[in-house]
Amino acid sequence: MQRFAGKTAVVTGGGRGIGGAIAMAFAAEGAKVAVVSRSESSCGKSAEEINAAYPGAAKAYAIDVADHEAVQELGKTIIADFGNVNILVNNAGVTRDGLLMRMKEEDWDTVLDTNLKGAFNTVKAFMRTLMKAEDPRIINIASVIGLIGNAGQANYAASKAGLIGFTKSVAKELSGRAVTCNAVAPGFITTDMTGELPEKVREEILKNIPLSSFGEVADIASAVLFLASKEARYITGQVLAVDGGMTM
Repeated sequence: MQRFAGKTAVVTGGGRGIGGAIAMAFAAEGAKVAVVSRSESSCGKSAEEINAAYPGAAKAYAIDVADHEAVQELGKTIIADFGNVNILVNNAGVTRDGLLMRMKEEDWDTVLDTNLKGAFNTVKAFMRTLMKAEDPRIINIASVIGLIGNAGQANYAASKAGLIGFTKSVAKELSGRAVTCNAVAPGFITTDMTGELPEKVREEILKNIPLSSFGEVADIASAVLFLASKEARYITGQVLAVDGGMTM
């Protein structure tokens, strides 16, 4: 049985990596998927891959989620294209790492605008539709770095910690309309980004992961689909760390 047949999921940052896996997983479970990313080539490729496996399941939308007005227009377009939106997954994120002493203001602003303001923008764009939808869900992709911090990632940690606070506040505000809002906090996941880490850095990271391995994008997608499912109807305002035990 397909858990999300007849439902529509919007996945930001859906062009590759974790977002791409989430978008594909929703399509596999019967959902229609709006794949959103900044690059037309990345969201287009992701939508093509989804449609090759599940014909007609996905549409691509290229937009910068940090652009408030553009995202409001995007919301109208997606609702017109699909007729309804049941699930919003805020996965779009960027990094601009560097020690705080040398961090440029633009690097701080870029990360906060995309990772945190981007979620504000999309929730504003879809909240009225979600409040009327069947089994409405908002799932924000945070990070273990938002829980524990990390040297050289003050901007990223602040954005993800802020996203967790945003999640809890939205959960309280929308609970009266049965809209649940939760966060998933991935640990170190095998993606293009982590694939660029030097071997010595990888070894040091693994020492702090009780399960002694990096996670896979499918691990995050599975957590997201659970929180979006009917089985998770009584869970809201929570942060699910999918990190191999790193933050326990």
